[in-house]
Amino acid sequence: MKTILRVSLSVVLAGAMLGGCSDSSEQSVNPQEATAKNEVQETTREVIQADQNQEFEEFKEKFLEEMWQVYPNYGVYVGYYKYDDQLKIPNQEREAEEKQFSDKIKRQLAKFDTSKLSPLNATDHALIKNQIESGEWYRDVFKSSEWNPSNYNVAGVFGVILNTDYKSLDERLKAISKRLDNVPAYYQAAIANIKKPTLEYTELAIQQNKGALGIFQKSIPEKIEQSTLPDEEKKTFEPKLEKAINAINGYISWLEEKHKNIADGSAKSFRIGETLYEQKFKHDIVSDYTAKQLYEKALQSKAELHQEMIAITKKLWPKYFSDEVMPDEELVAVKKLIDHLSVKHVKREEFVDEVRRQMPIIEKFILDHDLLEMDPSRPLVIRETPEYMRGFAGASVSAPGPYDATANTYYNVTPLDHYTEEQAESYLREYNHWILQILNIHEALPGHYTQLVHANKSPSMIKSIFGNGAMIEGWAVYSERMMLEEGYGNNEPEMWLMYSKWNLRVVANTILDYSIHVLGMTREEGLNLLMNEAFQEKTEAEGKWRRATLSQVQLTSYFNGYAEIYAFREELKQKMGDKFKLKDFHNKFLSYGNAPVPVIRKLMLTELGLE
Repeated sequence: MKTILRVSLSVVLAGAMLGGCSDSSEQSVNPQEATAKNEVQETTREVIQADQNQEFEEFKEKFLEEMWQVYPNYGVYVGYYKYDDQLKIPNQEREAEEKQFSDKIKRQLAKFDTSKLSPLNATDHALIKNQIESGEWYRDVFKSSEWNPSNYNVAGVFGVILNTDYKSLDERLKAISKRLDNVPAYYQAAIANIKKPTLEYTELAIQQNKGALGIFQKSIPEKIEQSTLPDEEKKTFEPKLEKAINAINGYISWLEEKHKNIADGSAKSFRIGETLYEQKFKHDIVSDYTAKQLYEKALQSKAELHQEMIAITKKLWPKYFSDEVMPDEELVAVKKLIDHLSVKHVKREEFVDEVRRQMPIIEKFILDHDLLEMDPSRPLVIRETPEYMRGFAGASVSAPGPYDATANTYYNVTPLDHYTEEQAESYLREYNHWILQILNIHEALPGHYTQLVHANKSPSMIKSIFGNGAMIEGWAVYSERMMLEEGYGNNEPEMWLMYSKWNLRVVANTILDYSIHVLGMTREEGLNLLMNEAFQEKTEAEGKWRRATLSQVQLTSYFNGYAEIYAFREELKQKMGDKFKLKDFHNKFLSYGNAPVPVIRKLMLTELGLE
């Protein structure tokens, strides 16, 4: 690269001398001279572009290194452990540090002419810019640090350090020892930051921080006993752990008192309103749609899914209700059939084990049908959801970052031991024989787990790190339909009916989230939407309502990403004709890491010469 630049620069200098002698009429320039001049101009452009790209590559490397210094927790989550011993205290000094960093990066980004960057670098530039601007918006406008107490929980990174063998246990414990020193100050700062919290986030913070205690009361002491640290060094953990536990308990007590004081209606509303919602949608989703446009598209999709489900119900009705006339109200008939089928489900105590049993079957289908590349060297570990992560979603994936791509990926499945018998039965009817399979496709194969394995192999660290939620969730939703289209479930109408119900909940997520935060939907209206129009069980519907009060915009990411990925695939099919291969589409699409779908679409079309 450097040799090419040296040669090119000498040509540029020659071109500059030629330019200095060309005061005469253009008519006097012969064709050979004109060609030479054009070649020099083109070479100059290439040199400028090469120089910009080289500088940008150097900038990215420095940017990431500085970022992990400022955000060491984020670094640990993506597998960058250099600063694993640092726990930042969320005080005013910390806010100033973040602001100084973002101002510096914005100035550096402004120096690059994106038209001179390669497509891959230009999109990396856009992703970094969006990341910085998004961080500023969250800090200066959204200010959730003042009203979301669940932002403050130290357990997550401690858990990653304990459970990831990126260096010896003794070394990891030394990092933990240093982090423990800042736990009391961390929670003191959290209490100082919180002004007027929402009732819902206060309840979540109490639940999750109670779950966090297990890390310090049990997990760390057990690891200390297993270590080969000298006894004297082991003893130094005792006062540190005691102070950390006291700090967490102190925060929980403060939150419980705060909860009593705001339970009379004086809490901040969890609804963020249209202006903030559209802004958050823009930063989080990075879509070709606005939030309102996506909401309107979801309403249309709900009507289309209802018609598909009615058609399947008419087909299946004689099979299950041969002696009963189908109701005139068609959606009532759909719900009756779904309720009838939903009794087929796993036993409560076998829920997690059934997830484990299904994974090899799903994997075999993917391999037999050659749907996309799989990597058997990247382990998937199915585990019960850790206590400090519970209370938000029943199933999730915790994946290693691109810096530690070979570490375990965890499929977190929450056991049903916290439910009453009635709640457990409702939950199991929701995740019945058919839908539990779709859930596993979504969360693991070929959904989140597979996508994130591919993302960690992306040549762009930026695209892998700054994951776009709509692309990630959209891929998982897309993979469900793709699997059924390829024959998973033997094209059973029962499977397609349950899939339509499942897909309807993706659509309903968008309608629910927008309606709650922008249109003021009440709890009763929300449950009616979920239970009577999306055919969800009561436990699931109540859980989704709670989730919508604990997040904003995120519930729209599923439908947005799915709609954009599916539309892009169909567009490519039309443009490529017989040359289109599903496996090639999947592998190429996933190779761009976690970039937004519109970004991937543009890159793929350019690379395929179809732009």
